[in-house]
Amino acid sequence: MITRRRFLAGTAASTALLACRRGPLIRTPVPAITHGAQVGDVGGGSAIVWARCSEPARMIVEVAASASYRNPRTFAGPVVGPDTDHAGAVTIEGLEPGQTIAYRVKFEREADRGASAWTTGTFATPHADKVRFVWTGDVCGQGYGRNPEWGGLRGFAALRKAPPAFFLHSGDLFYADNPILPEQQANDGRTWKNISNERVARVAQELDDFRARLAYNLEDDHVRALAAEVPIIAQWDDHETHNNWWPGQQLDDDRYTIERDASKLAAYALRAVREWMPIRGPSVHRVVHYGPLLDVIVVDLRTWRTPNDANTGDTGAMFGAPQAAWLVEQLAQSKARWKIVACDQPLALVIGDGPGDARQEGFANGAGPALGREKELARVLAAIKARGTQNVVWLTADVHYAAHHAFDPARATSVDFTPFHEFVAGPLHAGTFGPNPLDPTFGPELRFQWAPPVGTGNLAPWDGLQSFGVVDVSETALRVALVGIDGRERYAIDLPATR
Repeated sequence: MITRRRFLAGTAASTALLACRRGPLIRTPVPAITHGAQVGDVGGGSAIVWARCSEPARMIVEVAASASYRNPRTFAGPVVGPDTDHAGAVTIEGLEPGQTIAYRVKFEREADRGASAWTTGTFATPHADKVRFVWTGDVCGQGYGRNPEWGGLRGFAALRKAPPAFFLHSGDLFYADNPILPEQQANDGRTWKNISNERVARVAQELDDFRARLAYNLEDDHVRALAAEVPIIAQWDDHETHNNWWPGQQLDDDRYTIERDASKLAAYALRAVREWMPIRGPSVHRVVHYGPLLDVIVVDLRTWRTPNDANTGDTGAMFGAPQAAWLVEQLAQSKARWKIVACDQPLALVIGDGPGDARQEGFANGAGPALGREKELARVLAAIKARGTQNVVWLTADVHYAAHHAFDPARATSVDFTPFHEFVAGPLHAGTFGPNPLDPTFGPELRFQWAPPVGTGNLAPWDGLQSFGVVDVSETALRVALVGIDGRERYAIDLPATR
């Protein structure tokens, strides 16, 4: 059976590729915004507004209480240029809670005062009594790109219909290691037809290849429509660089003819993500304080991990010691009713890597007691309990099917912690795989899973297993639903708050 981790999409790029819309920048009578606008990391009275221009120009953002833009507040942003792929971001501050904010973006030339047209959007600031958000991951994986005959990246339209206050994108923002060719053969014998271009039809090895992947997604109407109304909290995982990569790895992959050092490729990937995504601060790991009800603690499981091995030794890391301590401290200091850990990999699913799956990609190794990377996780969970932190829920994606796991120390192997829940969603637009076996170390109980039928794998988006999660937050409860992109709930549960 083909597994999600073994699958390698694409071979040689076709010579009949469509032109890349990102393409060379051409000076026009006035500047132009090329990929709409996005807002990110809303909370704490501020937000990040992002846009990209067709040429060097200064970014200007106006915000107001309504789309009439009477008495707007103006924020002057950077002069964008080739160093940031002509993309820029502006932090807007002084936002009141519980408001719908209208914003608009334009770019002005410094010399002749020529300016682009405004690009407009709206977003909500945190409400004190309720919050709804969505999460999922994995976009344009396994060679399934934008297929106009299928309706493009229509999972993003399903997210927009939820409707959420924000979208947590739990990693695999794009698949740098999966070429998007004009045609992709699906397992059912049908041909999936992609919009393609020279950059996305090969593995990403140069900085502009990584930039082109982010541009490719934003060239979809559904993605831009969601971005115009719904802020994003973006994190990364492995496929922004290469499947299952770790720092210092030398890739054993003949498709990479320019660069095989995973750390160098990851530096390109992270630079492109920082250029094309509205992310607050210098790091992917960060906290978004979304009002009194909710803190979202975003972690980074790629940057400080130890190499993938059998994961049965005395040491191993996914967080790295400084980030593990930071996570415990942020959870303990949080004054929010609910603490969401946005984790880019599941905690107890066994994810094989390498020939014969001899290595392990995640925390789990398939058996108890805690060994390897599980020891790091055990210390984190024990410290969360020792600090008395309550109402912690973990959200993830990565494995290409939906699930609910309930963790209880009564079922665990010599590990003490406060019981908690983990929910898995996705993919939003990629091949579907799974399910993966559960490691017993931390006492997980499978409450629900929605995965391809046994004996199948890498099912196309049209097979109907694409998913996302919807979270409704209140003072007294957290409702989590796992939903197909057809809008139908497949599972839901209410978790009462612990006082």
